[in-house]
Amino acid sequence: MLTKESPDAIVAPTDGAVRNAEPLLTLVAELSYNGAAYSGFAKQKDPAIHTVQGELEQALSTFFRRKVSLVCAGRTDAGVHARGQVVSFPVSREEVEGRKESRLLISLNALTPDDISIKRVGAASPDFSARFDAEWREYRYRIVTGPVPPLFLREFAWWHHGSLDVEAMQEAAKVLIGEHDFKSFCKAASAEGKSTTRFVKSVDLFEEEQLGEHCIVVRVVGNAFLHSMVRTLVGTLVQVGASRREPAWVGKVLDARNRSAAGECAPACGLTFWHVSYPPDAIHALDMEVCPSATIV
Repeated sequence: MLTKESPDAIVAPTDGAVRNAEPLLTLVAELSYNGAAYSGFAKQKDPAIHTVQGELEQALSTFFRRKVSLVCAGRTDAGVHARGQVVSFPVSREEVEGRKESRLLISLNALTPDDISIKRVGAASPDFSARFDAEWREYRYRIVTGPVPPLFLREFAWWHHGSLDVEAMQEAAKVLIGEHDFKSFCKAASAEGKSTTRFVKSVDLFEEEQLGEHCIVVRVVGNAFLHSMVRTLVGTLVQVGASRREPAWVGKVLDARNRSAAGECAPACGLTFWHVSYPPDAIHALDMEVCPSATIV
């Protein structure tokens, strides 16, 4: 397991759980991670299973010298990466009083593995939740096409050997925009007894070059997502891009409300949880003064 050297790690002087009598606030952190080594974000019952949440809570519990349980903006699957995951957890004002964000980041990053990077830390009201206060979530999926496999993007993209018609994929994606029942696009077992209606704000496809390697990017923005929803959307659109299906077929898949009607679930490595949007001024600097540079939006 990758670990950071931590000779200069600063451990908080407080001890024990946050007491109800103490004035509380919510600490909010934005982080990135390479999901290749993890069995998803969410902590599992078996402590031997390696998860992002498990690593984070262990680091935070060490720093604050008490058990810390956090809430995340979105639970990513095994192998999925994040550029802008957001987590939140309650702290007392005493625990963060007088602490500079820069020193807190140094300490927390020293306590986490090298494949997790905590980028920003802010404060919010006691009732703030990284999950329930999120307005929009953005995912991006990378696809590299052609006969030559990617080198620098091999851990962050799906290598599709054939060419893809991006215009046809964009045309097919139009039917996905808006509020729909996305039951066809989620893991069947996860949909039992639960609402599968979600609102997708946009689905955009564009091409870009990263580290000299050309890729197709599928950008999906919505209020919330079902289990494996984005990866199944991508796998379905690839069927259209590869000329195996017509763009109108995606509408039929949506109407079917049956997982078997959709395309394959695209590989986890190509997906990145890109960004989370919150209401203006919901998150502030640790001194509780509004500080745009420290705001996570």
